[in-house]
Amino acid sequence: MRLKIRHETSYVYGTPATRAIQILRLTPRGHDSQFVVNWRIDVDQDCRLDASRDPFGNAVQSFTVEGPLDGLTIVAEGVVETQDNSGIVHGQAERLPLPVYLRDTPLTRASPGIRALAEQASAAAGPDTLPILYAIMNGIRDRLDFIVNVTDSGTTAIDAFSHGHGVCQDFSHIFIAAARHIGLPARYVSGYLFHTEMLDGQAAGHAWAEVLVDDLGWVAFDPANGIAATDSYVRVAVGLDYLGAAPIRGTRYGGADETMDVRIMVNETARAG
Repeated sequence: MRLKIRHETSYVYGTPATRAIQILRLTPRGHDSQFVVNWRIDVDQDCRLDASRDPFGNAVQSFTVEGPLDGLTIVAEGVVETQDNSGIVHGQAERLPLPVYLRDTPLTRASPGIRALAEQASAAAGPDTLPILYAIMNGIRDRLDFIVNVTDSGTTAIDAFSHGHGVCQDFSHIFIAAARHIGLPARYVSGYLFHTEMLDGQAAGHAWAEVLVDDLGWVAFDPANGIAATDSYVRVAVGLDYLGAAPIRGTRYGGADETMDVRIMVNETARAG
């Protein structure tokens, strides 16, 4: 698929902010099934974008804006070509040793219930890893309801699992916690998903997980939708959990009563010529 993406994040401050510092993970990287045709990031304030790579290899841009600021708008946009590879991610440079992806984080710790789900899936699905992961994914979907805006970025896998509802971030954290419990390296992925029923815009990006599978490498699973990733998915950043792959993180000084609005457009586009 050839997908045109526009991700706009706007902040409005009730009282002017004196300074804002932002760290962006909004730039997708290429791999064998994903080619970035073009990409740019614009900020509506006078600043310099400093580019770097984080330990996971994610492309990072950071900037500081001096106030007074009534608001701030960040736009990331471009075109990405994708191919369906049954969720398998090849051709992506790996910077960290694999055991790093077995580490628990506060957002991905496994409760007794999550551990039991993983163990039951492992016992029922047999010795092969892929059937076990699909069983874990189906078990999560049987247990949780997908409800928009029911959780926030600080909700843990334990909390979402105990409450029985969440969003894609929560489904992914639970899936990662379960996979790590049975000894499989797993990581969080942030990115975009092309929805044919959401051509007029989305209020958030998407999240899924990747698990290291013997003889295949990293394989992407979307537990919120119950499938392996397809060519409808654009992979942007990875981390141990949401905090390591969040599209935007930052802080401001002053600027009370902040409101944030996110609008994402993901549409299929024809090749030029």
